[in-house]
Amino acid sequence: MRSARIALCALLITGAVGLSPTTASATSSTPSPPSTPSANRSAFTLSSTAFADGGVIPKVHECTSGGGSDPGKRNESLPLTWAGAPTAAKSYAIVMRDLDNANLIHWVIYDIPASATSLPQNVDHAYRPSTPAGARQVYYRGSASLYGYQGPCSPSTVNTYEFVVHALNQPSLSSLNSNSSTRTAAREIAAATIGSARITGES
Repeated sequence: MRSARIALCALLITGAVGLSPTTASATSSTPSPPSTPSANRSAFTLSSTAFADGGVIPKVHECTSGGGSDPGKRNESLPLTWAGAPTAAKSYAIVMRDLDNANLIHWVIYDIPASATSLPQNVDHAYRPSTPAGARQVYYRGSASLYGYQGPCSPSTVNTYEFVVHALNQPSLSSLNSNSSTRTAAREIAAATIGSARITGES
């Protein structure tokens, strides 16, 4: 009888030991929540109240300057707004290109303060525009000769124009000046970029 009890205890102990790894395995196989510290971070985006991404750019923003009542002769820069930029951004720059004309650069504005989140419509055609304070623009040499924005110039075709906002790792691109070319400025901006966002428009 005593030997039977001993055998029964040994059987129970063996069963418990056999079950233990299974229980541990089931516990360890439960997946833990993935660590995604950037999941809640907003994406860097650029938008305009003038047109939707991929939409048609209004005539008031086309290249033929001269003012007057004809909206096609206003050559006003577009209103632009950005959000979700890298927190390390120390300034911003915007570069506009004609993607269907060898990526011709139409507009470069830089040294935009880190506190800014938008540009108004019709930024001054000046090296140092009144708004945003502290910003500088590159002189455009091509279908016109002016500082700052030169709107879409494709009267016989429909071209795609790209607007890119760059978050930069320095508060000022001190190597650039009033004589810098658009290509030189674009290279300096690319070298200092820590993040960017874009939209395109047709004209």
